Amino acid sequence: MLEQLPALLKTVVSLLVVVDPIGAVPVFLGLTQQQPAWQRHQMARTAALAVFLILTVAALAGKWLLQMFGISLASFRVAGGVLFLLMGMDMLNARISRSRETPEEVEEASQRQEIAIVPMALPQLAGPGAIGSVILLADSGPFWPHILLVIGVVAFIAAVCYGALRMALPIGNALGQTGINILSRVMGLILIAVAAEAIVKGVRALWTA
Repeated sequence: MLEQLPALLKTVVSLLVVVDPIGAVPVFLGLTQQQPAWQRHQMARTAALAVFLILTVAALAGKWLLQMFGISLASFRVAGGVLFLLMGMDMLNARISRSRETPEEVEEASQRQEIAIVPMALPQLAGPGAIGSVILLADSGPFWPHILLVIGVVAFIAAVCYGALRMALPIGNALGQTGINILSRVMGLILIAVAAEAIVKGVRALWTA
């Protein structure tokens, strides 16, 4: 068990960086500024549940979907690494990645009463990067019991998302935009390192094949 602890921590940290719940706080506050506290809390709970369901389905069915479309895991790893790299660069520049949402999607979401699932859960939190990361994590070990570990990590990430969104107002007031930008840049640097490792592993697997 102790031997697996570093790998487990790496899995949690890498997925947490990709999901970036703190980075979602300003978006959540902007979209719910007219809502009462009880409704924001309800939206936070719905968004966290949607994140758990989306990422769990990705963990269970992701590899099957890749096989159905004839995509090798090595190719997907390289593609995911490139996506992580672009997301990390955006985070280093303290801007929202267009892989998470576009300005048009933000404008459309601002007109909705219910924004918990779209755009908060998908694509803000459980976006392409998070889905790709979970698929790669799920295939990094034997299906059983490794998949249970991945689902447990997903549940933990969803709980962190719930906590961050429920406490969005105090977090926003405490950190301010500058504090959130600093955290975003630190996580962006970590994400770029994760991207580099994914690309190297994918290229090595393709070269060997």
